[in-house]
Parts: sequence; C-alpha cells; structure tokens
Amino acid sequence: MLDQSHTITEANLIEEFTAGNEAALSFIYDAYSGALYGVLLQMTRNSDLSRDLLQETFIKIWKYHAKYDATKGALYTWMLNLTRNNCIDYLRSKRNKNQNQNQELDNHVYAFESHSGFSPDHIGLKEVVDSLPAEQKQVIDLAYFGGYTQKEISEEFDIPLGTVKSRAKAGMEKLRKFFKPEN
Repeated sequence: MLDQSHTITEANLIEEFTAGNEAALSFIYDAYSGALYGVLLQMTRNSDLSRDLLQETFIKIWKYHAKYDATKGALYTWMLNLTRNNCIDYLRSKRNKNQNQNQELDNHVYAFESHSGFSPDHIGLKEVVDSLPAEQKQVIDLAYFGGYTQKEISEEFDIPLGTVKSRAKAGMEKLRKFFKPEN
C-alpha cells in the first residue's frame, strides 16, 4: 500500500498501479497530469477541450492499468501514447469535424479580411497556419506544434511518407510567402 509518509520508488509505484491501487493512480495523476495536459493543449489549442481529453485519458489509463508492461517502456511514455492517441481519435471523430466546419468558415473570413494589409505583426502564426489547405495544415500542425515526426504522421493517418513530406513542403512554401515580402 502506498503511504506518502515514506519514500515511494518508481518500481513500487508501478507495481501498485498495475495491481489496481487507486492511491497509485492518484499519485500518478498528481505527478504527470500537468505534462500530459500540456501535450493536449499543444495538439488542440483549446484549454477546455484539453481538460476534457485529459480526464478521458486518465479514465483509459486506469481502465488499462493492468496492460502496462514496464519491460516495453517507461510509464510516462505509455501514458503519453495513450494521451496522444486519445486526442488524435477525438480530432478525427465526426463530432470534432462537425464543430470545426463552422469554425473553418469563420477562419477563412478572418484570413480574407486580414490578408489585404498583412504583416506578421498583425496576425499570429496559428492564424496563418489555419489558412493553409486542410491536408497541409494537418501535417504542419502535427509536425511543428504536436511534435510528431513525418514517419509518425504517415503511420498514424495511414498516409504514404512521401505524401506527408510533400504536404509539409508545400505548406512551408506557402508559409514562407506570408513572411517574405515579394520584391
């Protein structure tokens, strides 16, 4: 049993967690929730959604606690993968796509209004990235804001690696045009 008056080793914490000790889960939540929330916030850019996804992720972490295998990797890495996959599943879901359809229209209107007197000082990088075509935006968001490698994007979304690379290149070329004045 975990007792916070004594030193808790990582091995003891993992043993208690995989055995189903709720105190171990509480300890893990206190230790790791901030870092996992930060990952979710980077991926979603929405604090309310990130908090909801963090809660859902810890439900999954608890649900699958017995499946964690320390020989395959660190506890944090396992939880990070659950967190990222949970977020990606949400972002791919129909519910999210329906919510984003209305936001995309607003973003295009905003981008059109802002473009006439464009200066990087007047608009944030996120808004500029949001103006890219959806396929390029997805790759740029995941690679540069979500910390994914091009290979991970390819595997996660079942897209050929060459396609991921060409979308990233095309997106970056469009972004360069925003920040480089034409002579």
